Amino acid sequence: MFSFTIGHLIDFVALLMLYIFVFFPRWKRKGKGIVFIRTVMYIYLSFVLFFTMMPIITSLSHVIDHPYAFNLIPFDDYVNGRGDFMRQIILNVIMTVPFGFLFPLTQSRKKRSLMMTVLMTFLMSLLIEVLQPIVNGDRSLDVTDLITNTLGGAIGYLGYTMIRPILKLTADRVVHTEKKRIERNK
Repeated sequence: MFSFTIGHLIDFVALLMLYIFVFFPRWKRKGKGIVFIRTVMYIYLSFVLFFTMMPIITSLSHVIDHPYAFNLIPFDDYVNGRGDFMRQIILNVIMTVPFGFLFPLTQSRKKRSLMMTVLMTFLMSLLIEVLQPIVNGDRSLDVTDLITNTLGGAIGYLGYTMIRPILKLTADRVVHTEKKRIERNK
């Protein structure tokens, strides 16, 4: 299905360097909890890139060598029975469920809404869909992917809302325990 090439390795090294020298130093100042959740999100997004676009860096020289393909008819493959349409639909939904769950955890309380999560899932998916045919001539922009990816983000957000009370309770306990530890060390 997927083969790991030197191009993938180059991309992962670039992502690792970006994390080490740009993101980690910024996130570290905000505390361990922020570092943890944003690192999980970064790893998740790196794998999304792996499955949807990589290799990127080694493909840049071939960007203009192929046609730009797109399908603007929703569920066209499903309606016409082409390819493994059900598998693609299911995988596209599953791929963005973690984003819908993790995105609210990386945001301030004001930005933790369903609408913001759905919007950001849609924009991430749109970016991937627009760039896929540019980076890889065998890929195409598909409106069905936009719809199913966005649905996956909404499902992930619903999972987040179900787990949120447990997360809040756990966070409150951690804060309380940390306060006690600080008081004991005074």
